[in-house]
Amino acid sequence: MSENNIASQSIELNEDQLVIRDTIRDFSENIIRPRIMEFDESQEFPMEIMKQLGELGFLGILVPEKFGGAGFGYTEYAIVVEEIARVDPSFALSVAAHNGLCTNHINQFANEELKEKYLPGLASGKVIGAWGLTEPGSGSDAAGMTASAEKSGDYYLLNGTKSFITHGGVGKTAVIMAKTDKEKRSKGVSAFVVEKGTEGFTVGKKENKLGMRASETTQLIFENCKVPASNLIGAEGEGFAQAMKILVGGRISIAALSTGLAMGCLEAVTSYSKERKQFSKSLAEFQAIQFKISEMATELEAARLLTFKAAALKDLGKDINQIASMAKLFSSEIATKAANEAVQIFGGYGYVKDYPVEKFYRDVKLLTIGEGTSEIQRLVIARNLLKD
Repeated sequence: MSENNIASQSIELNEDQLVIRDTIRDFSENIIRPRIMEFDESQEFPMEIMKQLGELGFLGILVPEKFGGAGFGYTEYAIVVEEIARVDPSFALSVAAHNGLCTNHINQFANEELKEKYLPGLASGKVIGAWGLTEPGSGSDAAGMTASAEKSGDYYLLNGTKSFITHGGVGKTAVIMAKTDKEKRSKGVSAFVVEKGTEGFTVGKKENKLGMRASETTQLIFENCKVPASNLIGAEGEGFAQAMKILVGGRISIAALSTGLAMGCLEAVTSYSKERKQFSKSLAEFQAIQFKISEMATELEAARLLTFKAAALKDLGKDINQIASMAKLFSSEIATKAANEAVQIFGGYGYVKDYPVEKFYRDVKLLTIGEGTSEIQRLVIARNLLKD
């Protein structure tokens, strides 16, 4: 699709942001695209490519320069995630999870000592980060977690299982939420930096997923895992509030991932409909196809405006709880619709792996589930609108 298309021009970018966009677009097209199906089929985490992204500064997007990061804001973060997702959503998911969860939790809430110790490795891509909130019995009800951390001298003994953890296997540094006071529910949750290799810290089952297959997802198991007390992030009882703030920002990245995926679908169907002939006409000449494409483009435009508005407000330090949920909800829902319509337009070819829309269709479903389901986003939006 040409540079003057609606998806490329709907957001005005400054000169530096255009350089970032063009750099990550070129990288995605030339380095990631040729190997998409290789990693999807093998479910192999693309460590070598992630390291290259780290060298370009795209794994420490939000980290200040003094800790080895790029020192960018959420607008630049959304640009990077969107451009990668346009080519391969599973790579975009890994970039989003590394930047927005583990790395950003340490960046936002840890003391200077922990930042100096962990952020340079994470920002450079030499170390991949994981973030542990979800458990087998607590998804949307995150405060219902059962993982515990009991103080014992200079250590906490961490016990419990975390599930659906992005980078659980390859991640060397993890931020883990656990209860230090079981009677207080969310106010009894604390956050810790836990290093891979710590005694009692093991990787459990690796999930065999429908989509996003290059982005590794595993269980993490803790059995009397001795975590230094100095690795507590903030104070005891602050972990849940920290995690919720991280998820609010993370919704911008999932919204951007969604718009990138929808953009990839729109580009694929636009190109295919011009080439594919039926009844001696190109698909693009049929009004039914034109209507589908026009609706996809319009919804994508609206989703991008909502997403980048949320990013801009975040960069200004505004409260984005409602707008981030709106962006995540709307963008993930229109991406799901775009992937479905793309397969429909491709017909039988959309159902086979020779064309990109088959993978978009599998990848997209996670976006209405991860970092807060669509149902949870609707609750957040309604509560913000209805509160006194």
